[in-house]
Amino acid sequence: MSSPLLKLGFLASRNGSSMRAMLEAIKAGELLAEPRLVVSNNKTAGALEFATACGVPTLVFPTQGDPDAADARLCEAMEAAGVDLIIASGYLRRLGPKTLGRYRNRVLNIHPGALPAFGGEGMYGRRVHEAVIAAGVAESGVTIHAVDEIYDHGPVIARRSVPLQPGETAESLEARVTALEPAFFVETLRQIAEGDLALPA
Repeated sequence: MSSPLLKLGFLASRNGSSMRAMLEAIKAGELLAEPRLVVSNNKTAGALEFATACGVPTLVFPTQGDPDAADARLCEAMEAAGVDLIIASGYLRRLGPKTLGRYRNRVLNIHPGALPAFGGEGMYGRRVHEAVIAAGVAESGVTIHAVDEIYDHGPVIARRSVPLQPGETAESLEARVTALEPAFFVETLRQIAEGDLALPA
């Protein structure tokens, strides 16, 4: 008996690299999931154009305005689209209590470093890799976690280590980690879809 399809919603502020990889995997029959909605806070996000080309509905919720109203609107839009799992693919906006409450442990984000050591408010993009290099550790990592009210704090779903190379710089580490993230996110979703990886209750 096959597992029910994951019904995915996506949040993306820019290019949505992981979202793109997932949509391509779904199209190729490599991921048992159904894309239901893509939401961005940036009307010029490349993710929106890509989603539209793939036939996935999109919405834009501007950053300005009442955050509680935006939170309610986002939650209602995801529910109306039948979404059961939300993927944050480079979403540069904090989620509100209504969405987080409705989708508790069902909003997944990928972080370009090991958590909790290299996470928290302000730790994103190049800053994470600079901190890793400054710490002198032997390896970095990529972490997929459930989103909660605190930055980079929710339950860890999957990890992948990234050993540092001789002469590694923040720039070279960022390039290697960025290249790894989409396929790792797709593989983790595939494990969830096939019942090999369980999300927290």
